[in-house]
Amino acid sequence: MALAMTACGKAGDSDSGDDGDNKTIGLLLPENKTTRYETFDRPLIEGKIKELCSDCEVKYNNAAQDTETQKKQFEALLTEGVKVIILDSVDFKATKSWVKKAKDQGVKVVAYDRLAEGPLDAYVSYDNEKIGRLQGEGLVDALGDKAKDANVVMINGSPTDPNAPLFKKGAHSVLDKQVGKIVYEQDIPDWSPDEANKKMAAAIDSLGKDGFEGVYSANDGMAGGIITALDKRGVKVPVGGQDAELAGVQRLLSGKQAFTIYKQIKPEAEATGEIAVRLLEGKDFKDIADTKVDSITGEFKGTPAKLYDAQVVTKDQVKDTIIKDKVYKASEICTAEFKKACAAAGIK
Repeated sequence: MALAMTACGKAGDSDSGDDGDNKTIGLLLPENKTTRYETFDRPLIEGKIKELCSDCEVKYNNAAQDTETQKKQFEALLTEGVKVIILDSVDFKATKSWVKKAKDQGVKVVAYDRLAEGPLDAYVSYDNEKIGRLQGEGLVDALGDKAKDANVVMINGSPTDPNAPLFKKGAHSVLDKQVGKIVYEQDIPDWSPDEANKKMAAAIDSLGKDGFEGVYSANDGMAGGIITALDKRGVKVPVGGQDAELAGVQRLLSGKQAFTIYKQIKPEAEATGEIAVRLLEGKDFKDIADTKVDSITGEFKGTPAKLYDAQVVTKDQVKDTIIKDKVYKASEICTAEFKKACAAAGIK
């Protein structure tokens, strides 16, 4: 609670008058439509920083999916004298000048989850192309014997998120070879579930109710919008997702969603917090960042990085992954609507 009180909780908030000492770390997250950021990423990062540096202060802001807001938040952190900034960018292309300015002022920048453009000091995320492959494989498995002749709809992530084209590339590398045809494909700005719902409705109108056998959704939030559109028109086909959001896990158990991609956020978030503290203290972090990556444009090369793996989770695997790792309590998942589904999956 003490740490939460020192952090700024709303987009645009900041503590003016900070003395700019060397114990301040900035944390900028991109949006709050995806529930993971406020529920998991922020408290885990802040908690790790506090564990390693009890007198450190975290200056937090969420950009609510607005690039200009995030730019102002970043510049405010520089003005306030922070020494390290953890940046999960809204639009990776926009960050180049911000990160350069930080470097010129001796401020370290760690790209979190999304690879920002610019001369970064570190990057922590997942092997996102591999995640796309896992998504493609999950959908192929869900289609079963129908896969080789199946028509598939693809609803991809936001064009401003550098991870989205990697998910898409990975998924295509599987689906292009193992399903019949991609018959409809759209990128969704801001990962909007509402927009995904509209595009799915448009796909059904264009293709007909029997014009496709499966849907690739780049994340769980959009999968929710897609499934609502399918339900409204009486269409039942496998739909995948990503992030193991609470609502997505409930859809898995009820049979509405075929699978999700479970990414263990805790190690990603805690590694980022530890790297930030080490940068603050001028310590080496090569033991954490065990690989190197180049920026999306290729302009900035050899950024120290840590990339984590993920896994496909179906309803039969929820108990031994999400419940076992205490991502959610059984009581959170197994509300009255889902009690029977939980019992069938061995979750009490």
